[in-house]
Amino acid sequence: MIEQSGAPTARLLLPATASEAEWHATRRAGIGGSDVAAILGLDKYRGPRHVYEAKHGRPDDITSEAAEIGTEIEEFVARLFSKRSGVPIAMPPGTLVNTERSWMLANVDRYALWDEATGAVAGPVECKNRSEYQIQDWEDGVPDSPAIQCHWYMAVGGWDVGYVVALVGGNKLRWHMIQRDEEMCGWLVDTCGRWYQRHIVEGLPPEADGLEATTELLAKLWSVEPETIAEVDVAQAKALRARRADLKSQEKELKEALRLVENEMRLLTGKKEVAKADGQPAWSWKANGTFASKRFRDSEPELAAAYTRMAPALDLDRLKEEKPDIYAQYRARVLTVPAKGV
Repeated sequence: MIEQSGAPTARLLLPATASEAEWHATRRAGIGGSDVAAILGLDKYRGPRHVYEAKHGRPDDITSEAAEIGTEIEEFVARLFSKRSGVPIAMPPGTLVNTERSWMLANVDRYALWDEATGAVAGPVECKNRSEYQIQDWEDGVPDSPAIQCHWYMAVGGWDVGYVVALVGGNKLRWHMIQRDEEMCGWLVDTCGRWYQRHIVEGLPPEADGLEATTELLAKLWSVEPETIAEVDVAQAKALRARRADLKSQEKELKEALRLVENEMRLLTGKKEVAKADGQPAWSWKANGTFASKRFRDSEPELAAAYTRMAPALDLDRLKEEKPDIYAQYRARVLTVPAKGV
């Protein structure tokens, strides 16, 4: 039986039985474990801007099938970890808040117990669902993002150990114990505390970042006002255009250099599927990519006709004509930089 919060330096802020609306409201009031990696730029699905929008009560548009499945199988992952490791586990009581800093929050997946009989909590257990392609990341340690999340929970709750568990590829369980690192905990509290003060308390938007997820968020963040103009500083505009042109040039050169290297690999592979060096896999060139539909239709017209089926498609022209406002809401925003300008 877990007594109170089960954490030396945290108290229970919101019980697990609270409504979803209460949970979302509480989450907006501080920085939680899933926010930390995003603030530090270690989460490819969320960035600082996502955290900023969410804390100010605006949706950050983060929904994914992987996240949904991860939530659904959390109980299975935790139970399998306990069975394999011999570490007793228990359900946390709800959302925790640090006793000294009210903005430091934690929603722990499970508690690891020192002793099942007494219910003494050893530390947090963070459960993850990961792709088979990430198996190497979990063999020798914990990837940065979940490791940071575990350190954050130890900073909030005052524990000395924590566990990160991953079900990789649906059939491989990997787990690692993380020891408390006072320097890391102190750095996280300082860094996230300054970020929280500047961007949440003072309300200043974070600077732009290079995450694709942020690009998608910004494209959905505002309702577009057609034909309106945003006035920007001319010096800043010139600097951004020049920087973009330079990066575009570098991008082209890098793409050509990468293509050259990969073509050398293809030549060395020839008709084979896998290339090995000293008995170890070097690379593969398998016929497992996108099907060449156009080439198939051109070469095998009769077969193509036999295997063609009619599929429902949106009549976008009619939608644009009859419902122009709705059509406009779902059009992607395209950043265009003219060759001539400031």
